[in-house]
Amino acid sequence: MELRQLEYFVAVAEEANFTRAAHRVHISQSGISAQVRRLEHDLGAALFDRSTRTATLTTAGEAALPHARAALASAAAARQAVEEVTALIRGRLVVGMVTACTVTGLFDALAAFHRAHPGVEITLVEDASDRLVERVRCATVDLALVGSAGSPPPGLEALTLVSEPIVAAVPPGHPLTGRARLTLADVCAHPVVSMPEGTGIRTVFDRACAAAGLRPDIALQASSPDTVADLALRGLGVAILSRSMTAHFEGRLCGLTLDDATGPAVLSLIWSDTDAPALRELVRHSRRAFAVAGT
Repeated sequence: MELRQLEYFVAVAEEANFTRAAHRVHISQSGISAQVRRLEHDLGAALFDRSTRTATLTTAGEAALPHARAALASAAAARQAVEEVTALIRGRLVVGMVTACTVTGLFDALAAFHRAHPGVEITLVEDASDRLVERVRCATVDLALVGSAGSPPPGLEALTLVSEPIVAAVPPGHPLTGRARLTLADVCAHPVVSMPEGTGIRTVFDRACAAAGLRPDIALQASSPDTVADLALRGLGVAILSRSMTAHFEGRLCGLTLDDATGPAVLSLIWSDTDAPALRELVRHSRRAFAVAGT
C-alpha cells in the first residue's frame, strides 16, 4: 500500500468518477485505475462499484475512506513539520527595539532563540516606536518592542508586556510633592523633561495635555528613560515617565500620580500575522522569556 494509491482512492471517492479524479491528480485514467486496483488487491476487497458510470463506494470502500484521509493528513503534517525545521536551519530575522530600551526580556528571548537556531541570522535595529510600527506593517521588521498609548497598535499581533499610567517624577522636596492632588496644569507650570515624540509615554502625555487645552514647556528631551530621570534629578525639569521607570530611582525621585492623565502607556511586542516558522519560534521564545522575567 502506497500513499499515492490512497491519494488516488480518495480522489475517485470524492469525484465519484475515474476520469475527473485522474484530471485532479494529473495522471491518466488508465494509470489511476491501475493504482486503485492494486490497492484493492492489497486490501483484499473491491472499493468501488464499477457497474455504472458513477464510481460508487462499496461497503469496504466506505470503511476505508476515513482511514485513507487520516493517513494522508498525517503524512502532510509530517512533511510540514520537517519543512519548518529545515526552514529554521537558515534564514534571517529583523528585530526592532524602541531606542534606549531597558527591558532585558527581549535580550533573553533572542539569546534563547539563537542557541536553539544558530543558523538564523538576527539583525537588531533601534528606532522610535511609531516608525517601528510602520516597519512591521511594511514587513521590513519582523518583530518589534514598542511603546504606544492606550493599547497595542491595531492590525498587528501583539503581546502586551506593560500597561501603566504616566507619572510626574521629581526629586524629594520639589514644590509639586507638597500637593494633595496633582494635575497636568500643575506640571505644565514647570519645565518638562520628556522622551521624544513617537514614544508611547510622550504620546500619552501629549494627548492628555491636548485634551486639557495645555501646551507644556518641553525644556529637554532624551530617548533614554534613565537620562530623563537624571535630568530631573538635577533640577532641570519635571520628568514624565511610567511608574515602573520611576521605581528604579526610588528614594531619589518621587513618582506623583496625575489625576487627569489616566490613559496607560503600553509596552508590547508586535509582529505581523505570518506563517514564517522562524518568526513563530521567536515569538514562542519571547513569550517564555517574558513569563519567566515576570514582565
